[in-house]
Amino acid sequence: MTFSRNPLHPRLHWRRLDTLGHEDAQIDRTDTGWLLTGDVYVQEAGVTAQLKYTVTCDLEWRTRLVVVHGQEGHRSVHFELAADGAGQWTRDGVSIHELAGALDIDLAFTPATNLLPIRRLALAIGSSASVRSAWLRFPNLRLEPLEQRYTRRADRQFQYEARIDNAVFSARLDADDFGRVIRYEGLWEAAPR
Repeated sequence: MTFSRNPLHPRLHWRRLDTLGHEDAQIDRTDTGWLLTGDVYVQEAGVTAQLKYTVTCDLEWRTRLVVVHGQEGHRSVHFELAADGAGQWTRDGVSIHELAGALDIDLAFTPATNLLPIRRLALAIGSSASVRSAWLRFPNLRLEPLEQRYTRRADRQFQYEARIDNAVFSARLDADDFGRVIRYEGLWEAAPR
């Protein structure tokens, strides 16, 4: 199956399944690629956060610019990451060498960024691929590389795996016909507004 060229509805609302949380996100086509925006409210590990993000991608779904801002607990959050599309990253103009080779941003507080490798990889059913992402952990908002694996199990179903803190994390991802996650096993589910 090939994905639809444009989402039927550009806006999507998710609700968190394991704790208090919700998100409104939108995907828009631009002249040079795609713009993903979201507004997230979540409570996790005793931390309450209200975060807004924008992710700019090129036409091949490689992350080029990420801006996150808002509140996490009592502290203000604001940072900007830029990527060259070939695996080199900077934060506020300073190179982040440990992220070398990552083509995708993975914002741990949203299922929205799983769209990027799902679209970029365009896996056939039964195929798998490993990717390296620039992972923004939550709730501590620490940036680090994360090795991930996506396997396309069925037309709109993926198995996601990553090794986090020396343990394997695995979840089923159900997607819509554009590739957006509409159910992230145990964590998020698309819901009516």
